[in-house]
Amino acid sequence: MQFGRTYEEFEVGATYKHWPGKTVTEYDDHLFCLLTMNHHPLHMDTNYAEKTTDFGRNVVVGNYVYSLLLGMSVPDVSGKAIANLEIESLKHVAPTFHGDTIYGQTTVLDKWPSKSKNDRGIVHVETKGYKQDGTLVCVFRRKVMVPTETYIKERGGEQPGRPELQER
Repeated sequence: MQFGRTYEEFEVGATYKHWPGKTVTEYDDHLFCLLTMNHHPLHMDTNYAEKTTDFGRNVVVGNYVYSLLLGMSVPDVSGKAIANLEIESLKHVAPTFHGDTIYGQTTVLDKWPSKSKNDRGIVHVETKGYKQDGTLVCVFRRKVMVPTETYIKERGGEQPGRPELQER
């Protein structure tokens, strides 16, 4: 299984479809809200959401949807990353509800060599998240510093910290 890419492996215009998707449960949403101290009743109080909102039901907190998509993109985009440098933009386009399944895809917008170190480069990507019916729910752009093949070789290869099995 590929886990991220080196600078040389990214092609401008390439799109990576992240798999598998993730069905968002009420538990997922509530746990994320509790962990991040987001206690807005739109996300946690069904009675409130049903009686006082246009949606008539709880809406999944947007930062959870963003976090899911970011995580989904790791094997295809940032698994080898040295650093996430910038989240350039983040747009929540449509609501996500408990029971929706989120899918993601990332397109490479641009890439350029690092100006300060020749063993890495910057990749500019856009990730889109959508529901099971194809509705776009979230879009974000980010810049990621990734290693070159030279960087990987000089540091011991693909998995330098992985121990070898010692059978006795």
